[in-house]
Amino acid sequence: MNEHQIELVSIDSLVSEHHPYRKLKEFFDFDSLVESVSIKESELGAIGYTLPRLLMCLLLQFMENLSDREFQRFMEENSAGKWFCGFSLLERTPDYSTFCKFRNKLGTDEIEKVFNAAREQLKSKGYLQEVFTFIDATALISKLQMWDERDKAISDGYEKFNNEVIERYANDKDVRIGAKGKNKFWIGFKKFLSVDMSSGMINRVKVSSANVPDSDAASVSAILPSHGAVNGDKGFVGAISLIEQSNCHSMIILKNNMKDKNRDKDRFLSKLRSPFECVFSKQEKRTRYKGTFKNQASEFLYAMAHNFRRLLVLEEAST
Repeated sequence: MNEHQIELVSIDSLVSEHHPYRKLKEFFDFDSLVESVSIKESELGAIGYTLPRLLMCLLLQFMENLSDREFQRFMEENSAGKWFCGFSLLERTPDYSTFCKFRNKLGTDEIEKVFNAAREQLKSKGYLQEVFTFIDATALISKLQMWDERDKAISDGYEKFNNEVIERYANDKDVRIGAKGKNKFWIGFKKFLSVDMSSGMINRVKVSSANVPDSDAASVSAILPSHGAVNGDKGFVGAISLIEQSNCHSMIILKNNMKDKNRDKDRFLSKLRSPFECVFSKQEKRTRYKGTFKNQASEFLYAMAHNFRRLLVLEEAST
């Protein structure tokens, strides 16, 4: 080929037939997620990019766990990423501000609709059976320390810097001080998750204030399955009655001082849930945004990203 000839290259030819993105599109119908969004494309304010491509960008960003600026560069340089989101090889991809504006335009309610549409599709495939469900709560850390805020509160006459005064001094008015035991504290939020024990996929997720107990009725209700057995640690003892009232069977581990405690049974329940505790340990612990609602939206997206990765593993294992 001489210098005057041009070789035409299709972006599809640059993506390996074994690439995870290609496999994921084979295993999952993303069009149904686009259809779940009720916002009009004319309201997006990102002319030319279209709703389907922006939504695929949003999902891919959380699958790769990248910031807006990092994802801008990723899309500029990664052919597989462009292919996954529907861009041609030479087509200009969105800048970081477009990702931010699109996410804010969707809002938590629309992102929840996308999450629910993804759940329904996974349920139809048999991955969310809700026979055995493992629930747990974990910290979402917004800030590592607030010494300046504490000093300001004390100088203003408060004896302690606690959850009664933190709202007046924290930059994020929704953060609270959470505690696990007597020695572990964090500043931020608390994330409640339920994991389907047949697949290891996240079924439901709820972000609450850091200072609510694990057995908080509103938070636990938001993550309970529609039926089946629910397994959880001692922190959920206070939610046993709620679980049973919700048409579910309680498999919560009892506290040592409870008269009905069966240690052999609880040891069995602990072993039963142990393979799924890694779902919580590998989850992102630091918050990316301010406020309960924005962090709830991000956790819906993280949950979908986790489920897509599990889907690849499970589908390929079955073939």
